[in-house]
Amino acid sequence: MTNYGAIPTSSHPSPPVDLEYISHVKHRLKAGLATRRPWRSMFDLESMTVPHGFLDAISRMKTNLVYFRANYAIAVLFMLFLSLLYHPTSLLVLAILVVFWIFLYFLRDEPLVLFGHQVDDRTVMISLSALTIGMLLFTHATGNILGSLLTAVVLVLIHAGVRRSDNLYSDEEAAAATETSGLASYPSS
Repeated sequence: MTNYGAIPTSSHPSPPVDLEYISHVKHRLKAGLATRRPWRSMFDLESMTVPHGFLDAISRMKTNLVYFRANYAIAVLFMLFLSLLYHPTSLLVLAILVVFWIFLYFLRDEPLVLFGHQVDDRTVMISLSALTIGMLLFTHATGNILGSLLTAVVLVLIHAGVRRSDNLYSDEEAAAATETSGLASYPSS
């Protein structure tokens, strides 16, 4: 006899969903992305000026590259993604590498320890960057990768050179005050 319309049931119970783990990952993702500075602050047009000289440009670059490092990493990875849209193998490799970036750079809440030695964020970023470039070069999309990386580096350096760095900490304090008050400040029309 056939039971049409009956919903088949599995004799194997589905594995329980670890809500605590999901909550922890969600919390770490938010905290990891908190190192990213607000895009509005990064692209504040009033803070874009021509440097007064070579030393001023270098000083701005040093400060901005540290201050906006998570934003710059996201921007470079996004540009790589765009350049690999027509190379599915490279795009798959990039997707796997982005998972490494998320867990080893953006989501870590404790310092990375390898072979009993603590590894700082800068070393992790340089290592992940080298791994990303190296692995993508093996996918035979060298022209796209090198072109997008060169473009990304030039755009990052231009931004870091023209973005004034004297108002960064006041922007951070204003953002923290707005965040703690729960009010969003919008420009008046």
